[in-house]
Amino acid sequence: MSENQSSTQPRFTAKTLTFSAACIALGFALSYVKIFHFPWGGSITLCSMLMIALIGYFFGPMVGLFGAFIYGVLQFFQGGAYFLSPLQVCLDYFVAFTALGLTGFFKDKKNGLLIGYIIGILVRGALHAIGGYIYWMDYMPEEFPEGLAIIYPIVYNYAYILGEGIITVILISLPPVKKAISRVRSMALS
Repeated sequence: MSENQSSTQPRFTAKTLTFSAACIALGFALSYVKIFHFPWGGSITLCSMLMIALIGYFFGPMVGLFGAFIYGVLQFFQGGAYFLSPLQVCLDYFVAFTALGLTGFFKDKKNGLLIGYIIGILVRGALHAIGGYIYWMDYMPEEFPEGLAIIYPIVYNYAYILGEGIITVILISLPPVKKAISRVRSMALS
């Protein structure tokens, strides 16, 4: 294998696994810090999605997607998971949370974390909305206007995802936070 090939393939070194595990653990712990909890699932948490997006930003798409998938598995086992069918579980937990690893595709771009994070949460929201259309429409509150039923899964899922997303985007745009993330990234990649 040439030197060029090895630099483009993901490397699951001890350091990569350690930083990824730390990000997953922080994300999991922060998922318990709920700023607002929605009645039928979903919460605005204190930047838990950012911790998972950092894995991709540090190590690229393969490691990022794998780490985000592991986080989705943990979210399923966290407690309070909703199980309607195996496909629903795959879509709502394993596939939707894996979207947070899309940040890895932007790791070398200017403002890559910001762009990748926004794309990751938008894709996660879209996957949850698709799951909402397929599995959750029967659980729509009666108070929700019937004429707007078609947008209910979009409104519901993006309410908590964008709520946390806005808080996180503001936070990672602050110069001291940018500097701290840059330092941690340098340590992860050194």
